[in-house]
Amino acid sequence: MRVIFMAVAFLGFAQMVLAQQMTDNQIKKLALEAILENPEIIMQAVAILEKREREQAASGANTVRLQVEQDPNSPNLGNPAGDVTVIEFFDYNCPYCRQAGKTVQALLAADANVRVIYREWPILGEASVYAARAVLAARAQGKYEEFHWALMNGEGRASEASILKTARDLDLDITKLKADMISPAVEAHIAQSNVLARKLGFTGTPAFIVGNRTAPGMLSVDEITALVAEARASK
Repeated sequence: MRVIFMAVAFLGFAQMVLAQQMTDNQIKKLALEAILENPEIIMQAVAILEKREREQAASGANTVRLQVEQDPNSPNLGNPAGDVTVIEFFDYNCPYCRQAGKTVQALLAADANVRVIYREWPILGEASVYAARAVLAARAQGKYEEFHWALMNGEGRASEASILKTARDLDLDITKLKADMISPAVEAHIAQSNVLARKLGFTGTPAFIVGNRTAPGMLSVDEITALVAEARASK
C-alpha cells in the first residue's frame, strides 16, 4: 500500500510540476531528491519488477508447455498420462545434453508418473541437424526411443557416418530413413523448436521446462526431482 500511495503522490506531484512548466532538469532534480530521502523506493521498485518478470516467465513457459503438449509432432517418453510434464530442448552433440540424458533416464526410472517430451533443437552444426533429422525420421519405423538413447549414450561426436552405423545396428531401413529425414513432419519439428526456444529466451542446450518453470542448463537428478515435486505440489 505504501508503494502505491507514494506512486500516486509522485504522479500528482509531477502533474503539478508540469503545470508550473518546470524544466526537465528541475524535474529530475526533484525526483532524485525524493529518492535520496526515501531510498527504500528503489528496493521496492526492484522487487516489483523482479516479481513481474517471474510471472511473465511462468506465463510464457506455461503457454509453450501447453503448445508442446498438444503437438502430436513432439516425441514422448515415460508415462503419457503422467501428472507432471518435463520438456527438454537438446542437441545430440552437446556434452551437457548427454549428461542431462542420464538425469532424465534416472528420473524416468524413479518416477512412473512423469511424462518427458523432447524437442530436438540442433544448434551445434550440420552433424547435429543430421542426427536430429535421423532420429525424428525413425519414428516412422517405431524406433525413436531406441535411436535417441543410442546416440545420447554414444561416445564421441555424432557424424553422418556414425549416425547411419547406429541406424543399421538398430535394423532401421536406411533408404526409408533417408527419405523420411526430409519429410514435412521433421522439417516442422526442427523449425518449431527454434521458434519455441526463442520465445522462452533459451540460448543453449540443454534447456528444460518442468511444469511452469523454465530451467536452462544442466540439471542434476536432485534438481530435476525437486522441480518435479514443486510442479506436482502446485497442482
